[in-house]
Amino acid sequence: MKTMLIGDHIVKSFREGAEKRNVLGGVSVEIDEGEFVAVMGPSGSGKSTLMFALSGTDSVDNGQVCFDGRELSKLGENELADLRRTQMGFVFQQPTMLKNLNILDNIILLSMRDGSRNPAEIVEKARALMKRVGIAELEKRDIAQVSGGQLQRAGICRALMNNPRIIFGDEPTGALNSQSAQEIMDIFSEINAEGTAVMLVTHDAKVAARTERIMFMRDGIIASELKLPKFNGTGTDIDERVKQVTAKMREIGI
Repeated sequence: MKTMLIGDHIVKSFREGAEKRNVLGGVSVEIDEGEFVAVMGPSGSGKSTLMFALSGTDSVDNGQVCFDGRELSKLGENELADLRRTQMGFVFQQPTMLKNLNILDNIILLSMRDGSRNPAEIVEKARALMKRVGIAELEKRDIAQVSGGQLQRAGICRALMNNPRIIFGDEPTGALNSQSAQEIMDIFSEINAEGTAVMLVTHDAKVAARTERIMFMRDGIIASELKLPKFNGTGTDIDERVKQVTAKMREIGI
């Protein structure tokens, strides 16, 4: 597979008052096209910071991040925004939705602001995505009238509106019950099977076990990795995969 995203010796720190806290200590990582990757680690290990750096959402102090051969630090603000809008999708633990808009309007809002696409085609695409993830009947609902799992499905629809090459998820199942989390992971698996790369930051071993490569972070570095075969969809398989993930976590002390 072709390498799509490269982080080369990424260093990132934050100021906390007079002190400087190093969060990423020279992390190097590659993501291939169509890969399904998870990043695990304790709070403060740098996993979300790594995701923000790789997606160009946050700048780095040192090192390079390249997407499809383009170094992100050399792109202008508008170029970087266009890259994220057209090539990347984002799903967070708590989807940021506008309270005065219904579910459909929240999904299409950013695409409508683009100005280069036909509004009718945008709505058609959104409705097709909503049907695909099982929330077609909710398009006129306010965001307070749907469950957390349904709202997360809407967030996934929004992330897919521009056919991104990679989806970044920051604890996308963290606020959901186990059944909803499984359903959301089923959707990510389907998206990945169609060729879209997926990178998930998670604390949940069961979520990470659905992916095919897990990077374990500790103290701002990648302490270890675990590669797994493609998930076959059975309960026996997921139980065995979770055992492998938790064994690796114990081995490296996270």
